[in-house]
Amino acid sequence: MAEDAQEPEINDEDMVAQTQNGDPRAFDALVRKYSSRLYGLVYNMTSNHEDTNDLLQDVFSKAYRSIKGFRGKSSFYTWLHTIATNTTINFLKKRSRGFQLSLDDIDSHVQFDPEFIELTSAHDARRDIDLKEMQQKLNEAMMKLSNDHRAVVTMFDIQGMPHAEIAKILKVSEGTVRSRLFYAHRQLQSYLQEFLTT
Repeated sequence: MAEDAQEPEINDEDMVAQTQNGDPRAFDALVRKYSSRLYGLVYNMTSNHEDTNDLLQDVFSKAYRSIKGFRGKSSFYTWLHTIATNTTINFLKKRSRGFQLSLDDIDSHVQFDPEFIELTSAHDARRDIDLKEMQQKLNEAMMKLSNDHRAVVTMFDIQGMPHAEIAKILKVSEGTVRSRLFYAHRQLQSYLQEFLTT
């Protein structure tokens, strides 16, 4: 019977209210709840573990400092993802000059995305391709996208977020999200075409 008694899912609104009333343990619960999803978001945009860890500290620090101003006009999840996305995009803009992709640091989960699997396994002769090489090519292709396009691909294709949620986070229309996704998918297909046909 004890096995059936699981810890109830924490309620974001309650935890936010408790944090706003000065309870740091409530914010710690929110950090635990969203750390892994935010890690996936930031890592798939930066492709670097060290940068991701640094950025997550920055994101949670900003969220904690700003939480008194959170009024619940959007979900806490959307608000937190907005902070994470903007922080990461700003970081990437600063880093873009002179950035060298470290292939030793690649273990992105992008290879598990159904669209990428379909795209990269379309040619029977290439099905036995070395997974590490495929990861490298996919990551290189992702890093060639603009920051805005990489953000929508990460949120939609890798994290499975709906267009409406992405639009709220990026503060753009759903049409803009769809347009960016379409353009980004075409770019990725173009970048990967040479790899798929050799």
